[in-house]
Amino acid sequence: MFPYLGLKASTDLAQIKNRLQYNPQVFEFYTDTHDLTSDGLIHLADMIDLVKAHGIHQIVIHHPMKYQQIHNEMFADATKATAEYNFLMSGSEKLIQLAIKHDVQVLLHGSYNEPISYIKTFYPSVTAARNLVFKRLAYFQSLGGDHVMFENSISPVFPFGDSTIDQRIFQANLRLCFDISHGFIYLHGNNQRLQTSLQRLAPHIVHYHLVDSMGKTHYSLPLGQGKIDWAALLPYLNVQATNIFEINLKDQMNCQEMIDSYQYLQQLTTAN
Repeated sequence: MFPYLGLKASTDLAQIKNRLQYNPQVFEFYTDTHDLTSDGLIHLADMIDLVKAHGIHQIVIHHPMKYQQIHNEMFADATKATAEYNFLMSGSEKLIQLAIKHDVQVLLHGSYNEPISYIKTFYPSVTAARNLVFKRLAYFQSLGGDHVMFENSISPVFPFGDSTIDQRIFQANLRLCFDISHGFIYLHGNNQRLQTSLQRLAPHIVHYHLVDSMGKTHYSLPLGQGKIDWAALLPYLNVQATNIFEINLKDQMNCQEMIDSYQYLQQLTTAN
């Protein structure tokens, strides 16, 4: 029942065991480049089986955030950034194949937060980069179907909150992960516009990253410690979706801040 106790960890066994002691209902793996090697994929599959053995069946694999210290951007240029492009495409395809085999989900970022000046080193405009991204998202969705979802970020290439872009996402029938803090930051800390976007995209949202923010940059704060009005946005969330609490931890071997955020949201839902 929403909100779920959804926790996140790397593929490190010690981190996973720390999360499993709380009996989460949703588990998200945060992967890196090593996880896409032959040995890494075998280990990831083993960790998926381990999590499933604990009775958890809502499992998400988050694709690697970076390749050689560069964001794993969906708009990676095939000719000017060949290594990054190859990693994006082959890595995403491998994760989708793994997800289908093990009946789990893959989360791909539609964008991260590169400055417009960087985007324009590859494309004449943000719109051109966005058009390419939508083609790639359609390709990955054709491969993964109900096993793939796409996350928003702060970048103008693939944000949530702009009515025109939201409508385009809606028309493309994409399965979405809505990172609440990313939407809040993109909308410059405007709670009302955040709620509007959540309501507009709700039918397509299958997963949430629940995390607080001051609305300026990526703070990854526990719920209740930022400026997001959680009580006001609760009615706009799709209760059929899953969620994790994507909080910046003081210690990766201790997910207490995630547990605290879950308890905070539980109290709000009970009060409502």
